[in-house]
Amino acid sequence: MTAMSSTPTEYDVIVIGGGPAGENAADYAIAGSDRTAAIVERELVGGECSYWACIPSKALLRPGHVLGAARAMDGISATGLDVEAVLRRRDSFVSDHDDTSQVKWAGDHRIEVVRGTGKLVGERLVEVDGRVLRARHAVVLATGTTASVPDVPGLRDALPWISRDATNLHEVPGRVVIIGGGVVACEAATWLNALGAQVSMVVRGGAVLASAEPFAGERVVAALTERGVRVLLDTSPTSVHRPDAKDTGEGRIHGGPVTVRVHGAQGDTELEADEIIVAAGRAPATGGLGLDSVGLKEGYVPVDDRLTVRDVDGDWLYCVGDLNHRAALTHMGKYQARVCGDVIAARAEGRPLDDPRFTASADHGQVPQVVYTAPEVASVGLTEAAARDAGHAVETVELDISVAGSALARNDFAGHAKLVIDTATDTLLGATFVGPEAGEQLHAATIAVVGKVPLATLWHAVPAFPAVSEFWLRLLETRRA
Repeated sequence: MTAMSSTPTEYDVIVIGGGPAGENAADYAIAGSDRTAAIVERELVGGECSYWACIPSKALLRPGHVLGAARAMDGISATGLDVEAVLRRRDSFVSDHDDTSQVKWAGDHRIEVVRGTGKLVGERLVEVDGRVLRARHAVVLATGTTASVPDVPGLRDALPWISRDATNLHEVPGRVVIIGGGVVACEAATWLNALGAQVSMVVRGGAVLASAEPFAGERVVAALTERGVRVLLDTSPTSVHRPDAKDTGEGRIHGGPVTVRVHGAQGDTELEADEIIVAAGRAPATGGLGLDSVGLKEGYVPVDDRLTVRDVDGDWLYCVGDLNHRAALTHMGKYQARVCGDVIAARAEGRPLDDPRFTASADHGQVPQVVYTAPEVASVGLTEAAARDAGHAVETVELDISVAGSALARNDFAGHAKLVIDTATDTLLGATFVGPEAGEQLHAATIAVVGKVPLATLWHAVPAFPAVSEFWLRLLETRRA
């Protein structure tokens, strides 16, 4: 057991977790002031998103998207992907797992990086490997989540990859089995297939991307299947076997291929692969965080709309990002962090909290998200089912995206759009777009949802010609008819 230092080092704000949410919370809490801040990080400053999730996965996905667009355009010769070059580009985006630039950013913003594992040891007190830090104003929890591995017989012994391993591979396996049907699973299947792997997905439920509009998952499955991915819906793994699998601590050594036995509508089946990827959900990273020292239970940390942790007195403890379980997306964690930092700053300076920027509202039914499959799935706000479950009176309009701009964009353009409209206010509750580069169409819908723009006003938001966004006009015309 490490002996704790007797005299705490003091900062105005201490953030445990140096991912994007933690960085933003620290920055906003001290910006334009003489306050001090520290970020406690046990791995790399920049966090999961920068090195193991969003950034490397999108770096791996983009070349396949570009290749698909080139092959769908007359006059362009597109032969394929240079896998080694794709991986080198991925490495450049994750800075070869060197966080020097992020540490410099922190220093330039007067944020001290404290290396080590941080845990709460009392009110405003954080221990980092035996050293005690005291926060004058606030402690912010931003440790995120970790990948969950289901209790399937033999699965852990087979040394499966989680998303971290997949996005940081150095050789593309010939055959891959992916367990899961969510965003991580669908994106991994997309880029692995584009890089030449033979991919099988084992999906416990009857659809992928189950929280999206049904047509979104259906179109993603159809596209994956057309490219040769085997998608097994309503199927569960029952056992996994890999002979002589072992980990030396310096890298995995596998004794042979992995065999995955699954059960589905067609009975029992065996899948054989070179690697198995588990993308079956996330769990809160609170192990060893010391929540019990301030009266909290292990698990997700609930907060109010100022990101202040519930059930802790004194308005000193905050939680941002995946750990508070409001919206597990990097951009929403950063949004929460901006609100959180502003709240900390206002409270430190004795200012009132009556400005809307001191209240996190966008993560209540206004969350934008892009799934970077091919086609992309872009959505914001509520689906039709979620809106009806919430008690809204709704109508919907939807159509295939087919305008001059989409035809010009690529020969094989295929997309679909749907709006969910609150009939009581004539405003948008949600929108979902599926198609090539659909994510680039999303922000207009986000503004309409967040701003509660009446559809009568949207009539006067004229889409440029010949842009793909002209489908907005077609949606409004469909509703008018």
